Amino acid sequence: MDALAKFLPVLGRIFLALIFVLSGLRKLGSIDTTAAQMANYGIPYSSLLVWGAVALELGGGLMLMSGLVARWVALALCLYTLALAVIFHAYWALPPAEARSQFNVFFEHVAMMGGMLYVVAFGAGAYSLDNLMSRRK
Repeated sequence: MDALAKFLPVLGRIFLALIFVLSGLRKLGSIDTTAAQMANYGIPYSSLLVWGAVALELGGGLMLMSGLVARWVALALCLYTLALAVIFHAYWALPPAEARSQFNVFFEHVAMMGGMLYVVAFGAGAYSLDNLMSRRK
């Protein structure tokens, strides 16, 4: 059981971070489209902020996967996900036909935030760069 308890956080971090890495890669391939979508939702300086979104999603996702400063990265991704949920999936402000699907997406974001808060609380686990670096000190 001990080996499994050491391995499962790695798998959890990979699963949790995968959506951010894939989203960051997708945004990287469609910067102008993503910036325009952000602008449509009223986000100012979207052509500049899109690069921050790519950096956080791609860089932060890879850092979470590897367990590098995992608690801080998980907290940043949690707050970012909260902002995404409120800005892009505000189901409460939509007509009922659209609200149903956005309700589901909003609470998918809430579930991801729960996973990230778990990393914030308990760290990256035994098989992580954080653990490797703390053992070297």
